[in-house]
Amino acid sequence: MSQFYSCVITSQRPTRFKFKYQEYMTSCKRLKKRLHDVFTELYRRGVRRFYVGGALGVDLWAGEILLEMRRQEEYQELEIVLVYPFPGHDERWDPKSRERLRHLKENCDQFVMGSKIVGAQGYRERTAYMVEHADCLVAVCDDEPAGPSGVEAGLRMRRLLRKASARFHLLRKSIAKGISAEGNDNTFFLFHFRILRIYCKGIVQV
Repeated sequence: MSQFYSCVITSQRPTRFKFKYQEYMTSCKRLKKRLHDVFTELYRRGVRRFYVGGALGVDLWAGEILLEMRRQEEYQELEIVLVYPFPGHDERWDPKSRERLRHLKENCDQFVMGSKIVGAQGYRERTAYMVEHADCLVAVCDDEPAGPSGVEAGLRMRRLLRKASARFHLLRKSIAKGISAEGNDNTFFLFHFRILRIYCKGIVQV
């Protein structure tokens, strides 16, 4: 039986990506397709609970992808946990984006306020909450993850939480061929997406 049960999704801000927030662009659509494929494979491997951070961009897109999956009979056990960084973090969003987030909040399985502190500290505490509750991590970032972001914070926290006995194996596979089921439960997946990379890092204590 798989030792994976929960997963956190984190990402750099879309301003780091060439398509920015333009969801109509082919590259953004391809990213969403890859996220869907990763979530599908994780579900097959036993992941049932997904933590999403409630920010514009990949957080919101991932939440919507998971909602759509949950509507399908084969993903009825899927659980979505929406974690806000702090109250009112979406006050300056455009109306359409706020409505999309509201819909996600109303239809998620659990809602958590990650912090009461407004600003960067609130985002860090939100990320810390999600990482501490997850068995694996999906991170979307470009090839030069410099500067502060949920990706760097998430990976850094995961390294701190990792026990010395944890083992890792690197698999490099094309998402078009599917995620390899070879290896043991301690697996690090790397997918190239033009300038983006999707990391799925599982940490299992042995």
